[in-house]
Amino acid sequence: MAESLNLLMNGVLIIDKPAGLTSHDVVNRVRRLLNQRSVGHLGTLDPMATGVLPLVIGNFTRLAQFYVGSEKTYEGTVRFGFCTDTYDAEGEPTTEPKTVRLSREELEPAIGKFRGVIEQVPPPFSAKKIKGVPAYKLARKQKEVNLAPVQVEIKELEVLGVDVDRMRFRARVASGTYMRSVAHDLGQVMGCGAHLESLRRTTVAEFTEDQAHTLEELAAKARKWRHEKDEDHDSVTQAAASREAAEDRSPRRKPWETASAIDQAPEGRKSLFHPLLEGPPENRLPVQPIGNGTHNDLQPLLELFIHPRKLLPQMPAVTADELTVARIRDGRPINLLELSRARQIKVFSGQRDLIAIATRVAGTLFHPKIVFVGA
Repeated sequence: MAESLNLLMNGVLIIDKPAGLTSHDVVNRVRRLLNQRSVGHLGTLDPMATGVLPLVIGNFTRLAQFYVGSEKTYEGTVRFGFCTDTYDAEGEPTTEPKTVRLSREELEPAIGKFRGVIEQVPPPFSAKKIKGVPAYKLARKQKEVNLAPVQVEIKELEVLGVDVDRMRFRARVASGTYMRSVAHDLGQVMGCGAHLESLRRTTVAEFTEDQAHTLEELAAKARKWRHEKDEDHDSVTQAAASREAAEDRSPRRKPWETASAIDQAPEGRKSLFHPLLEGPPENRLPVQPIGNGTHNDLQPLLELFIHPRKLLPQMPAVTADELTVARIRDGRPINLLELSRARQIKVFSGQRDLIAIATRVAGTLFHPKIVFVGA
């Protein structure tokens, strides 16, 4: 039964990443929990950091291209008094500790230098590449790491509180900004050294922390789903066995009326005998679509997913009729008079099924750039 989950699930799931796991660790855990190979994330979080980690699942991994430059917000703590080699609390000190007692009045002028578009040197322990080699691999071997400064934008940087040698902050930044570097560079400006002690990401693009779920919550839902599926499968098997025993005495037999029909079917057609679909129509379990080809029995898991209508809010949405849906599934262009001014649109079949992202070619003609459900 797990294979059906693997084939049917498309969506966006927001995980509240715990400290101590890499973003890839989280992706691997979700792959196992959902029995789904196609899982990716929309922006790396350092192992020390916690918070919003959006995951794209199934065919929705194709949405990642729309989130490459996503704005992010963070809350965290900078500790002043010494630097570390990783620019955060997990690194080794690289300067002698100093006794520091800060005030908001002292910090504000220094903070002001980091607002707006600035030049920032990425941390030596980062994924930035030097001649094709990630910087962190060179840093681990204690080799020299010379990274060129890059232009980043810090749209907001607010001091939330100051406590002796620590500063709590909130930041809203453009993609590519390293908060570790902000902490390190702020320590240089203050003349006492500093590093990032803690960090929590609170938003990525339109996704917020109140939409996030823990890995434990997802695991509980997945266990419940598997348990209910096992019970459903057992009941279907028992019902099928009872029908077969009763109908063995009947001279009129149909292919679906006996389990032996599966064994006798040609190899290429055995997949037609799905446990949920066996038997005459009146005896089949109800299977109703509930978004992107999924089924009602996935509802406990789907409750954790972001509703597709909330994705990419900057794009207008249109609900297509059956003829238009058929054209999109075949990859053919469509005419949408009411959205002739939009550059890109989301196309739905019904309220939940996001079937395509379409791009305007000319006038009212749109071409399905990304199709999530094939013909």
